[in-house]
Amino acid sequence: MLLFVLTCLLAVFPAISTKSPIFGPQEVSSVEGNSVSIKCYYPPTSVNRHTRKYWCRKGASGRCITLISSEGYVSSNYAGRANLTNFPENGTFVVNVAQLSRDDSGHYKCGLGINSRGLSFDVSLEVSQGPELPNDTEVYTVDVGRTVTIKCPFKTENDPKVKALYKKIGETSVLVIDSRNYVNPNYNGRIGLHIPGTGQLIFTVVIDRLRLSDHGLYLCQAGDGSSRDEKNVDLQVLKPEPELVYADLRGSVTFHCALGLEVANVAKFLCRVSSRETCDVVINTLGKRDSAFEGRILLNPQDQDGSFSVVITGLRKEDEGRYLCGAHSDGRLQEGWPIQAWQLFVNEESTIPHSRTVVKGVAGGSVAVLCPYNPKESKSLKYWCLWEGTKNGRCPLLVESQGLVQEQYEGRLSLLQEPGNGTFTVILNQLTTQDAGFYWCLTNGDTHWRTTVEIKIIEGEPNLKVPGNVTAVLGETLKVPCHFPCKFSSYEKYWCKWSNTGCQTLPSQDEGPSEAFVNCDENSRLVSLTLNPVTRADEGWYWCGVKQGHFYGETAAVYVAVEEKKVAGSRDVSPAKADAAPDEKVLDSGVRQIENKAIQDPRLFAEEKVVADTGDQAGGSRASVDSSSSEEQGGSSRALVSTLVPLGLVLALGAVVVGVARARHRKNVDRVSIRSYRTDISMSDFENSREFGANDNMGACSITQETSLGGKDEFVASPESTTENQEPKKAKRSSKEEAEMAYKDFLLQSSTMATKAQEGHQEA
Repeated sequence: MLLFVLTCLLAVFPAISTKSPIFGPQEVSSVEGNSVSIKCYYPPTSVNRHTRKYWCRKGASGRCITLISSEGYVSSNYAGRANLTNFPENGTFVVNVAQLSRDDSGHYKCGLGINSRGLSFDVSLEVSQGPELPNDTEVYTVDVGRTVTIKCPFKTENDPKVKALYKKIGETSVLVIDSRNYVNPNYNGRIGLHIPGTGQLIFTVVIDRLRLSDHGLYLCQAGDGSSRDEKNVDLQVLKPEPELVYADLRGSVTFHCALGLEVANVAKFLCRVSSRETCDVVINTLGKRDSAFEGRILLNPQDQDGSFSVVITGLRKEDEGRYLCGAHSDGRLQEGWPIQAWQLFVNEESTIPHSRTVVKGVAGGSVAVLCPYNPKESKSLKYWCLWEGTKNGRCPLLVESQGLVQEQYEGRLSLLQEPGNGTFTVILNQLTTQDAGFYWCLTNGDTHWRTTVEIKIIEGEPNLKVPGNVTAVLGETLKVPCHFPCKFSSYEKYWCKWSNTGCQTLPSQDEGPSEAFVNCDENSRLVSLTLNPVTRADEGWYWCGVKQGHFYGETAAVYVAVEEKKVAGSRDVSPAKADAAPDEKVLDSGVRQIENKAIQDPRLFAEEKVVADTGDQAGGSRASVDSSSSEEQGGSSRALVSTLVPLGLVLALGAVVVGVARARHRKNVDRVSIRSYRTDISMSDFENSREFGANDNMGACSITQETSLGGKDEFVASPESTTENQEPKKAKRSSKEEAEMAYKDFLLQSSTMATKAQEGHQEA
């Protein structure tokens, strides 16, 4: 029963990884008499930097016996020929062992702390016996793919004779090349024999693109017979020892590849050795790229000396392994071409924090990306670039912390220092489908902290709702609303003004629940930005958004344009203006009638101006008058103020007179408004105008005006006769004339009362 329970627990709870973070070379080989240097990596934490480092040899019982340690211990077997050096700033320590013998072959461990703790890495060391060489043998040690130049001396008597290079295979010698232009097919196209000018007793053989099969003993020969000159050469062609590369999970690594000038113009590549001992291309300069590295690899342009570099970000555990860089016209590994090798180890105990590798947003919406950096480099410059899947890959900068923002991203992209302490934020809004892709977070500091994020555009609507672009009027007040749905009820809401260096938070007003969302409770909010008064400096991009503490969420952008306030032009109300409005024409006609009456009787001028001015204040109409009229109007106004009570009685009397006249003629009455001068005119009077000697339309001004019912009334105003003031003896006075006479009597009485009152005031 207990066994069953334990089995269930093991099935439910995942196994704890015991993978050691210590890393070193898996296999090391050398020959007797030579030396080796073994580098081991460890996480550079403060504890690891100061803890014990050791190199031990595994015995048959499984125990690992210490041979040398960082605390000063050295075994008798290693005395005088080994040392251990710690490099805490790099997180490495190196074990050097010299004067190797075949007894040194075996299985070892490099580690930290106690030998049995498990913080160690297994290393296999193989020491082989060197070849037995003649005493005069010259040794050349060259890496595979490189070039070697073999120098062969000779005596003067053999100067005119044949020179040649042979390779010893067992007991036979195979001709490789001679001075008669023979070349062995195995060396065709990559070997040459050169004889200097007269007087130099030496010839050289140059072999390019060395292969492992070129390894062996060679013989230089000049002449033949017993007088020939010979020299033994041992050519050792070595596979490149892989350089150990230690990187953190989610971090980045850079492979620097220097292959030499001889392949400067040849296609370059980086490949990964598979379990089948083949090397699969990861990326090359011909445009091939492994899909597993899409969006997180770049091949930087090669230099004039043929060197180049490959950067991989967003490292995964499955990226571990052996990598080769090389050059070949086919862009892949070929025998005999120069290569470099690396052994990559990805540390799962990474100091780089977890962050989302995929961020999703909707068209028109926004995304907020968290970018990690080394917390010790808070003052470093931060960058954000867009990975482009061109032939070699490139990543042009879009924004940086010193204020650079590419023009096409102005108003929609910002790099913020928050939340800080090893993380900065990049916000991109107004998303379109073209924004989908891979982006890199960079700094000018620790290159191991480069990370990659993919932005995907999905279907949906933005959560925040704002108006489109807004136009504000200079000097006035502008209020811009932003609607937040219920899901952001617990978030801090803000408005800010965008600039190249960030987004400065501005005061905003919470105006209660928003009505922009359907089926939403009171948790939705409407938050407004108010600019009062609007200035030129207010023009630009504004963002509303949400955040929790120093972590930003969604944003929405509004552009505010500022324009000058439009000043309405003064309207010309002159009667001569052809396009004057109908009501202005009626008004101008009335003014002209009043002026004509003033000409007929100068005593009426002041009274007419007073009434006209009163009408202006009541009706708000505009009319042009000359300067002398304005002065007399001011004098009349002062007289009215000083005689307010008597004038009030006169006005009451005038109202009674006018009321009597209006009561007598209520049939078919049309009202004409001339400033404040009103009178009732019977239309029948116009029909009977000929009875009194009037001429129809003579000097008349006809004005057509729409009524409130949409029809049109036609008003005809005739100037008064200035030659006859006396009533005809036999003709019956019309209602119009009676009304005018009553009005004149009213004005005369008003003028008389005003004059007497003013004289009495002066005497007093």
